[in-house]
Amino acid sequence: MVSADLPAVAPRPARPDNEAERLAALRASRLLDTPREQSFDDLVALAVAVTGASMAAVSLVDAERQWFKAQHGFNACETPRDVAFCAHTILDPQRVLVVEDATRDPRFEHNPLVTGEMGIRFYAGVPLLDAEGHALGSLCVFDTRPRPLGEAEMRALQALARQAGFLIELRRTTEALNLYVNECAWYERRLLHYSELLEAQNADLARQTRTDPLTGLANRRGYGEVLGAALERAEQEGTPLSVAIVDLDHFKRVNDSLGHGEGDRVLVRVSQALDEKMKGVGLAARYGGEEFALLLPGADLEHAHEHCRMLCRALAVMQDCGGVTASIGVAQWRPGEEPGAALSRADAALYRAKLGGRNRVELAS
Repeated sequence: MVSADLPAVAPRPARPDNEAERLAALRASRLLDTPREQSFDDLVALAVAVTGASMAAVSLVDAERQWFKAQHGFNACETPRDVAFCAHTILDPQRVLVVEDATRDPRFEHNPLVTGEMGIRFYAGVPLLDAEGHALGSLCVFDTRPRPLGEAEMRALQALARQAGFLIELRRTTEALNLYVNECAWYERRLLHYSELLEAQNADLARQTRTDPLTGLANRRGYGEVLGAALERAEQEGTPLSVAIVDLDHFKRVNDSLGHGEGDRVLVRVSQALDEKMKGVGLAARYGGEEFALLLPGADLEHAHEHCRMLCRALAVMQDCGGVTASIGVAQWRPGEEPGAALSRADAALYRAKLGGRNRVELAS
């Protein structure tokens, strides 16, 4: 009989059926115990940015340990394999492992990474596959609070994991090239192939860093880059340009009364409406939370005002947006003015629109 005073023990993860081949592939990558590299550090930084998790890692699962090639938000360089969430992830190479609340999962509720100082509650890991399909480890994010993983966040993680897989494969190919220099023609073709794949993945990553994962609109960074180019063109051509800040009125009530899932649906619906109404006019971007930014190249203050009033009316009559309306502040860029100055004036006008009763458009002075 087991004493009731003995502490509960987390179940050990199983070993993959192809463990010997998998470990051989991991050794062939020559990644274990290597110094930090910016390319891998960038991937975990992006994983944190696109998911909002507080921690992320590129984890390689060795025979008796998991070793972190890159990590963000914590300092450990390795853990025993028996407590590694990623040791569970590699058991199904075609599936993203998502643990919304580790304290409610029998595999992890007694895990020291959950019950101890790290206090992990949420985990999501995507297997890192080499060219033969061996799961060498995972790209993972985790947090100290329970939460779900949205579809857009999952797709972003999978794209980052593919990028990590290409980096690992490129390293293995490069190592082989050094060993078999006499077969350089074949290896050069292979290297070129992976370089092209990496270039395509980098382009995809660049798009992701400029796109809001929930709504598909440009994010603050993407908006800033387009705004900078538009201002340069307006200055060269001597044409007007206006900007606007849009904020949904009483949006907190939607989240509080209907839940964050419904709040996200409303944000997506409003984003679709703004994107549609801005086609042929300019750009709509999600600036943060329930705030959006508009760019109207070629529009002076009068025309921008009229267009934003039309947007305000259109959002107010939408039947599937939880009854939210919008307040908008509009400013026309002044030649020689910094981009941030025009946005600040639009933001001040937005504040006046809020004070004036909401569901209205105010112009910057």
